[in-house]
Amino acid sequence: MQPGFAFEIAATDGAARAGTLTTPHGSVPTPLFMPVATLASVKGVDIGRVRETGAGMVLSNAYHLHLRPGEALVEAAGGVAAFMGWNGPTLTDSGGFQVFSLAQQVKVTEAGAFFRSHIDGRPVEFTPENSMRIQERIGADVAMQMDHVVALPAERAVVEDAMRRSLRWAERCRAAHTRADQALFGIVQGGLDPELRQESAAGLRALGFPGYAVGGLSVGEGPEAMVAALHATTPHLPVDRPRYLMGVGQPEDIMAAVAAGIDMFDCVLPTRCGRNSLVYTFAGQVRLRNARHATDERPLEEGCPCVACGHGRRYLRHLFLAGEMLGPVLASIHNLTFYQRLVARLREAIVSGSLPAVVAELRRGMTAGDDRGTGP
Repeated sequence: MQPGFAFEIAATDGAARAGTLTTPHGSVPTPLFMPVATLASVKGVDIGRVRETGAGMVLSNAYHLHLRPGEALVEAAGGVAAFMGWNGPTLTDSGGFQVFSLAQQVKVTEAGAFFRSHIDGRPVEFTPENSMRIQERIGADVAMQMDHVVALPAERAVVEDAMRRSLRWAERCRAAHTRADQALFGIVQGGLDPELRQESAAGLRALGFPGYAVGGLSVGEGPEAMVAALHATTPHLPVDRPRYLMGVGQPEDIMAAVAAGIDMFDCVLPTRCGRNSLVYTFAGQVRLRNARHATDERPLEEGCPCVACGHGRRYLRHLFLAGEMLGPVLASIHNLTFYQRLVARLREAIVSGSLPAVVAELRRGMTAGDDRGTGP
């Protein structure tokens, strides 16, 4: 580990780990969930409220910040944390996924990715070297290597080619990265093929990254395939380094991934679903537009400390039906709080050695909920 960084495991339960990730901007307990502040903003939720949800670390995106407002402006503000008023650890995704999912007319070569901006169509290039320069100027505590992401399912030859290119890019990122107060994580690729995943993990391990991510999942493969890929990957990663599953996901996915040995998560679902009137609770999903909530005085969840749960469901439903922006804001805050409460419960279960029983109990509650499958 680099100076200012540490990862300590306090307890294990099977493959699951409870620990602490230390960065130059503070320490956070793991398993941890990072709200997504793509453009240095968690959609609809001011940074003070994000902190109140229990979040300890947030994620921003190098691709989006490079295009708007530009890394020079972020750097001049003192880095991405200072830019958005956050006083804790931060992570930047290299933009590999966005380059291949959002950009127009992408051309991938060994040098990098060449494409047109999804904002104004201007030509942009992302290479491992300038991805590192951009992320160093953005100044997050953790930067990610540039990787080559492909949609699943895909032919093995396509997945293998992208995985090996990602390994070569990882080596170039490692050579180009110079910022001592920023940890660079490698990203395991390989689709759903156990052999390719193991080859990728071995190659990254040989480069000696301070942390490792599992990428290229949650791109159409389904939850069972995702879990199988994790079980094929995590045993081949260093025990003493943090493991980050990128872009996942549903609460059920997070529980399964923690049991497989993952420590870090991010996903846009809490705010995306909140903006669309779907909220998560430990008793199942609640779809606030449903007529059944028109006269319901109950909070979204008893015992939840979030500001949304200071209101009844009938009021929250009214906000959505009336088109009031407060409805999506409150629902997003609740969902972010739920995700933090979920990972805290999983951590407690690991420490007490009761993770399988707790996960089974949580799953029973979440699948017996009010509105699952009843439509918008």
